[in-house]
Amino acid sequence: MTRTTRNAVVLVLLVASAGCGGKTETQGETGPSAASPYDTGPRAGESPVAPFLAAQGESLFKAKGCTACHAFGKRLTGPDLAGVTQRRTAQWMEQQILHPEVMTKQDPIAKELLAKYMVQMSNQALKAEEARAVIEYLKQLDEKALEAQPVQAQK
Repeated sequence: MTRTTRNAVVLVLLVASAGCGGKTETQGETGPSAASPYDTGPRAGESPVAPFLAAQGESLFKAKGCTACHAFGKRLTGPDLAGVTQRRTAQWMEQQILHPEVMTKQDPIAKELLAKYMVQMSNQALKAEEARAVIEYLKQLDEKALEAQPVQAQK
């Protein structure tokens, strides 16, 4: 595996670990004992999407190779990112994207995700504003999925 691919996998895992496999904490993804100081407060998806940042985030997500490990709506090597912005705070997601190697040593949620997926997310050396753009992109994906649900239910 090339360094670029590994780095992409790590970024994907980092972002995905923010919400793996579509499970909620009560479904065993992180369990009630996995309290994180970064994951208190409103979920990332509760704030409006910034479209310009989301577009930047989409470009970064693809350019950094996050798609090698993460998908939206299915699990790859890393967690499924569908619903991640409903499960995690923006602060937790940003910390996971910016400092995955620190998070898996110190954060209980990140530790559990590493134990489950057995792959350390690589540090993509993103800047804070780039991490926020990736989060906006994930918020946009979650928002579009939520908007599509009533249409699918009517069919």
